[in-house]
Amino acid sequence: MKKIIALFGLLAPFLFACQQKGVDFKSLPVEDFADVIVDADVQRLDVRTPAEYDEGHVPGSLNINVLDPQFADMADSLLRKDKPVALYCRSGRRSKKAAEILSQAGYEVYELESGFNGWQKAGQEVEK
Repeated sequence: MKKIIALFGLLAPFLFACQQKGVDFKSLPVEDFADVIVDADVQRLDVRTPAEYDEGHVPGSLNINVLDPQFADMADSLLRKDKPVALYCRSGRRSKKAAEILSQAGYEVYELESGFNGWQKAGQEVEK
């Protein structure tokens, strides 16, 4: 048993390090996300489906569905790498995937950890 624990202790850093390799984005609570997007240079990105986006979104957000196989190509054609990207999805799961893709592509990324649900729950402005 001690050998198994020792082996895990040696391998754990490598296992967990692999999961985070190349990922460099910040997950923010609603209040901090709202502070970030006040800056006009920050690009706002909704990574939900077009139907979800049409139901309501953070004002001024562009919509690129992260589940679309062309997500990375569309992002590269519509977003600027010299300006930060603040992105979100419904609950925070898809946006983490999008944040990983974009950060690996060289974007500075801020992700809304609680998603659009958290944004609405906090009483933030919504555009339709």
